[in-house]
Amino acid sequence: MLNFVKGYMETISGVEIYPIISLIIFFTFFVLLLWWVLSTKKEYINTLSNLPLDNNNQNDTLL
Repeated sequence: MLNFVKGYMETISGVEIYPIISLIIFFTFFVLLLWWVLSTKKEYINTLSNLPLDNNNQNDTLL
């Protein structure tokens, strides 16, 4: 099965650019995620972490 896929991918011209594009996209995503995590204020994180425990903003109507 792998030989079939490998042989088929070798026949496509310009296929070597796809792994490079994928690497760039995923690397950019994780760098931006790391930047967001490190630059977010601690108060905002605490607010988000306490959100499930906050009963004041909870809707009593369930769909």
